[in-house]
Amino acid sequence: MTATPVTATTVTPAIRRALVVRGGWEGHSPVEITDLFVPFLKEQGFTVETSDTLAVYTDAELLAATDLVIQCWTMGETTAEQTRGLAQAVRAGTGFAGWHGGIIDSFRGDVDYTLLTGGQFLRHPPGFLDHGVEIRPERADHPVTAGLADFRVFTEQYWVATDPDIDVLATTTFPADEERDHEVVMPAVWTRRQGAGRVFVSAIGHKADDFDVPEVRALTERGLLWASR
Repeated sequence: MTATPVTATTVTPAIRRALVVRGGWEGHSPVEITDLFVPFLKEQGFTVETSDTLAVYTDAELLAATDLVIQCWTMGETTAEQTRGLAQAVRAGTGFAGWHGGIIDSFRGDVDYTLLTGGQFLRHPPGFLDHGVEIRPERADHPVTAGLADFRVFTEQYWVATDPDIDVLATTTFPADEERDHEVVMPAVWTRRQGAGRVFVSAIGHKADDFDVPEVRALTERGLLWASR
């Protein structure tokens, strides 16, 4: 079967507002990788602002006027006020999206934040691995994955703990090894709804060239658009 070309959705003339919050551990190249998506967002009718501080999550007026928050902030800590401000904004309709450690290796131990994203990174095998990502057949018509075929990436393979109340769009499989005598199918891309807001998470994106894989780029771009108000 021939897959539909992995193109993003058409340009919309409506002006929306995106806020990119980036920082934390530099190993995930928060500035370099988020900058990959700024031109795309502008083409899709967004104005784009960036913040290098988590204090922005306490600015209720700004967040209420923001249609999409894209976060790339690995590790670090938030205050209870910052987490609460972000969660309240999402539940009121502001979209929240991100990839890899920038969204699910953030603020470890903050249960309220994990309940917002629907998952938390636990570990990954050493180094980069060539591994498959499988689109769930029953979600193959979702706007994020429609027309995409299964694909392979050479990057970190995330083992995650997830909330049962997420919509898993794609998975990755860990083979049997010395720790277990069976393979394990792990969520790799998911969405969830929080009140009036939408959340998009992809476990893929440790390094900039992960997004050179057409399917990775397409599902990430689509995920940003899906999550936006």
